[in-house]
Amino acid sequence: MAKENSTEEELLWKRWIESKDSEAGDLLIRKYTPLVTYHVQRIGASIPKNISRDELKSLGMMGLFDALNKFDYSRELKFDTYASFRVRGAIIDGLRKEDWLPRSSREKAKKLESKIEELEQRLLRHASAEEIADYVEMPVDDVYQTVQEHFFSNVLSIDEQLQDNEEADSKSFVIRDDAQKTPEQQMVKEELLRDLAGQIQQLNENEQLVLSLFYTEELTLTVIGEMLGLSTSRISQIHSKALFKLRRLLANEMTNV
Repeated sequence: MAKENSTEEELLWKRWIESKDSEAGDLLIRKYTPLVTYHVQRIGASIPKNISRDELKSLGMMGLFDALNKFDYSRELKFDTYASFRVRGAIIDGLRKEDWLPRSSREKAKKLESKIEELEQRLLRHASAEEIADYVEMPVDDVYQTVQEHFFSNVLSIDEQLQDNEEADSKSFVIRDDAQKTPEQQMVKEELLRDLAGQIQQLNENEQLVLSLFYTEELTLTVIGEMLGLSTSRISQIHSKALFKLRRLLANEMTNV
């Protein structure tokens, strides 16, 4: 059966590559649409609820179509691997261009960061989310949400690629061969992984389990909730709390470097 499906897909690719057959293209898009759903769920779990998942899916579908048009079938690279990069990149770029985090939210995050630093200087230790919430007089859930939004906006910033270059279109998507890391890159990666693993060990059991299921097993928050007998909102809260703790712990590690 697998061989038969492979043969059918090869025929679809042949029709698409040779004549841009619309029916073949449509069938290939349908076959790989689950990739879009997957990335929408992963990215959607870390951004504000007011961002439409339908909008994310639309951005992802544009990335998938772009991948279909630019994929070189003669190369020894699986389309789903190539398309995953394109889909994720399209969603991230779309979010960045739309500036999904309002200016008011950015200012709120900066003010909160300042207050956290001020509180921790007084306490001479990490402050818990509850202590921060009490200090700034805002609900604990708002603290989690603000920190998570700010964290994700930084991820977008780090992931941002140069757009001013005339060759931006041709260079905007690069697949790096991770097997060819320099010794320095490998050393830094191993050190970071050791630090991260150590910090994760400081989380409680539920937080470690949720992070493992979400990032290692790649399950959605909804599925994790069903497995643990908890609501999706509760799993989201545990996930946010874990990220909050890791961010504070790792920020302190970087300060001490």
